[in-house]
Amino acid sequence: MSRLLKGIVAGFAATIVLSALMVMKQVMGIMPELDIAQMLTGMLGLPSVAIGWLMHFIIGSVVWGVLFAIVGSYLPGNVVARGMLFGLAAWLMMMVAIMPMAGAGFFGMQLGVAAPMMTLVLHIIFGAVLGWVYGALTSGDRDRASGAAA
Repeated sequence: MSRLLKGIVAGFAATIVLSALMVMKQVMGIMPELDIAQMLTGMLGLPSVAIGWLMHFIIGSVVWGVLFAIVGSYLPGNVVARGMLFGLAAWLMMMVAIMPMAGAGFFGMQLGVAAPMMTLVLHIIFGAVLGWVYGALTSGDRDRASGAAA
């Protein structure tokens, strides 16, 4: 499996975990106004929330997964720490670009002060899972490379 495909698989796994946490948050009534699939649906003019969820999975799996496969090895720390740092960077991009485009304001402050904190926690968890799964998928690559060099 190529490095980019491993990034997509890791991004998909991390998006599943993130999405489960988002659904649990909604079911418990915690910040129901913070609904990323609904925000994507409105922002992109999509015909249904189901397509908003699909876009959420494409972004998390393909965009973030591939990007992590490309830049992750340049970040400091072990693979989980690199994933968490990557998640922090993704959160920052979301706060300064996506949230304003979705009409939630800079750092999502129109949704309340809890929005940036909630999304930060979710993105750090996303990054930790992304890094852990990517590390698990690529651990054999390092073993084979070191064996070939010996």
